[in-house]
Amino acid sequence: MTPKVLVSDKLSETAVQIFRDRGIDVDFMPELGKDKEKLAEIIGQYDGLAIRSATKVTPKILAAATNLKVIGRAGIGTDNIDKEAASKKGVIVMNTPFGNMITTAEHAIAMMFAVARQIPEASASTHAGKWEKSKFMGVELTNKTLGVIGAGNIGGIVCDRARGLRMKVVAYDPFLSEEKAAEMQVEKVTLDELLARADFITLHVPATDQTRGMLNREKLEMTKKGVRIINCARGGLVDEDALADLLKSGHVAGAAFDVFADEPATENPLFNLPNVVCTPHLGAATTEAQENVALQVADQMANYLKTGAVENALNMPSVTAEEAKVMGPWIKLADYLGSFIGQMTDEPIQAINILYDGAVAGMNLKALNCAAIAGIMKQVNPDVNMVSAPVIAAERGVKISTTNQAKSGAFDGYIKVTVVTAERERSVGGTVFSDGKPRFIQIKGINIDAEIGRHMVYTTNEDVPGIIGSLGATMGTNGVNIANFTLGRKEAKGEAIALLYVDEPVPAPALDALRATGLFNQVKMLSFDVA
Repeated sequence: MTPKVLVSDKLSETAVQIFRDRGIDVDFMPELGKDKEKLAEIIGQYDGLAIRSATKVTPKILAAATNLKVIGRAGIGTDNIDKEAASKKGVIVMNTPFGNMITTAEHAIAMMFAVARQIPEASASTHAGKWEKSKFMGVELTNKTLGVIGAGNIGGIVCDRARGLRMKVVAYDPFLSEEKAAEMQVEKVTLDELLARADFITLHVPATDQTRGMLNREKLEMTKKGVRIINCARGGLVDEDALADLLKSGHVAGAAFDVFADEPATENPLFNLPNVVCTPHLGAATTEAQENVALQVADQMANYLKTGAVENALNMPSVTAEEAKVMGPWIKLADYLGSFIGQMTDEPIQAINILYDGAVAGMNLKALNCAAIAGIMKQVNPDVNMVSAPVIAAERGVKISTTNQAKSGAFDGYIKVTVVTAERERSVGGTVFSDGKPRFIQIKGINIDAEIGRHMVYTTNEDVPGIIGSLGATMGTNGVNIANFTLGRKEAKGEAIALLYVDEPVPAPALDALRATGLFNQVKMLSFDVA
């Protein structure tokens, strides 16, 4: 039966023609992006849905999508798709993460020029019939220091363009290795050092729990006097109220923002301030970028519907249908192992080593590698998936190695993931039991038997009396219910670890209270995508 695709947002005719050329029936109905009732009425006819940002794929839409197999988003962001509901429905969600990199990087550079020379204000003044030549004294970019926060795909392009402008470039990125920084001809620095040295600061990181508010009032006050700040990445990375205060005081000389904490932004503390350039989220708004992502999503969807090939999927591993039946729990395990290490590691990762032992060593190791790497990398970039994770790791200079060996212990098969940084090596091992549930079986060389919970607290300590009591009492005092816990130790009175299963994420004050007891070497809140 011929696959059928609905295009419910504006895509170019060239993109629509890709479906036709591949033998796929396609209906181009861009008006449905804003008509959710009509969309729900007809979506059951289609195998694929191609969208941009206007269409909202809600649980209601998915419930009506009785034949839907794939959703393709022409762009990076997928906030308009309920990915959890899509996963439960068995619908693949794809995006196009690389189609608008150049466009967004160029917008950041344009914003930097605009704020350096006060171009919007000077233009408005001249249009008003004024000739205020002396009012708009700017600064050159040449020989200025640009601080780039996030040196991945887009940030890397900004670094390259800035060097072409003869700027000195310093970069902060936890996943940027010294070798990759040298290749990019930028200086790798800490965030505090960047803030102290940069004349211009531009952000190119995703919005995650780690990055939201990363330039808060305290950090902004650490910046060099006269700094200019550009944000074309995501809203909420910068404390807009604090920035407004520092602009008014003169500590910050200017700002250029394309994204805001609340969008559409009709009111904002930065609006109507001198030398603040604002644009309405135009980072990807060029003809070329819109065409690139449209062509890319059409090609990806056509490949999947005709051949089963999966590219840039956010919720499905790159494996065949036959492999998935056996590998599903092992793919989940690899992701959990990577996620554990990713959440535990704050310093730049130099290498990832993955060991496969026993039965798992004969499986599709490429897919398992991708799952483990994605688990690690998505802690700093939630848009990473099993396809893009190895590429992003390679771009950041992270070396990947794999070892597979015959059964060597009590388990029929297990996976061990190790990350190497300049300061340490950290490893975690796991297996899949006969019930199909992944388990942690070794952390830091300490044997343990722990199921994976949605919310867990990880602690390390010296094996001394009173630890369990302190854990329970401190959590209880702070209103945290411990559903279960697992312990492990190397030897009596040696190093020990604990994993606590909790119903909700533990508030920071409760974690601080555990640290304040002085009994724990490490306390860390962990979260896993457990159904």
